[in-house]
Amino acid sequence: MTASGKLVSGVRTFVADVTEGFLEITHNSFALIGLAVAFVVITLTARPDLRQAGEAQLINWLQARQVEVLGMPVEPEASERATAANPRDLPKEQAAVAFWLSKKYRVAPEPLSVLVAEAYDIGARAKIDPTLILAIMAIESSFNPFAQSSVGAQGLMQVMTKVHTDKYENFGGHFAAFDPVTNLRVGVKVLQECIARAGSVEGGLRYYVGAANLPDDGGYAAKVMAEHFRLRQVAGGRSSMPTSPPPTLSTQAPAQVIPVVAPPAPAPASNDKVALLSGL
Repeated sequence: MTASGKLVSGVRTFVADVTEGFLEITHNSFALIGLAVAFVVITLTARPDLRQAGEAQLINWLQARQVEVLGMPVEPEASERATAANPRDLPKEQAAVAFWLSKKYRVAPEPLSVLVAEAYDIGARAKIDPTLILAIMAIESSFNPFAQSSVGAQGLMQVMTKVHTDKYENFGGHFAAFDPVTNLRVGVKVLQECIARAGSVEGGLRYYVGAANLPDDGGYAAKVMAEHFRLRQVAGGRSSMPTSPPPTLSTQAPAQVIPVVAPPAPAPASNDKVALLSGL
């Protein structure tokens, strides 16, 4: 064999050996990877805590990547925290009230829908007309859930949080005063106690505003009752609002009718009179 033939044969042998070695290494590597994957699967199956920790790390990594790409956190469940609902899903009467309040107080109808539905629900249980509850919210805060008076009355119904801290214990503490639905529920409980203590709705409103022992309430009860009457008209399907209330007006459960005398023109309310100045 010539020298050139030997060289070619040697090169072929070298290439064949290298190829065979590469294939063997690759085969062994895939086998090792397969064994490693099988080991990991078996380990995670036997140790759920490790699996959960791994899933948590993966989720954190994915969220971090989203923040890097979008420039802000992504929370698909954020809408579940919102106090909002479609007003068209409400019963006709409640939807009419929600849209009317939305237009008058320049508040979005979606959060108002939740408050209207809650007022009707809790009003039925507490035997208080829901439109009275909504009228109090309107006069007290104009449906601002973060409102606070100079003396510390807070939220939609301007409950004195420091006085009624115990009522917020079942809702996680006093910060729940700024949760609209919680504030509504606590406010209705206080209103119910005020009416029971006074023996009448208008007397209860004087207690509610902290003016039970004062010569007058600054026109507070008259304002609430006037707004209550307008809401009753809206709920009844009447869009035109009379200038004065009728001789009688139901302000409790439908079965109980409370006589109401048309109030005089209300005097300007004092800024120092805020709902619930003293404990009940």
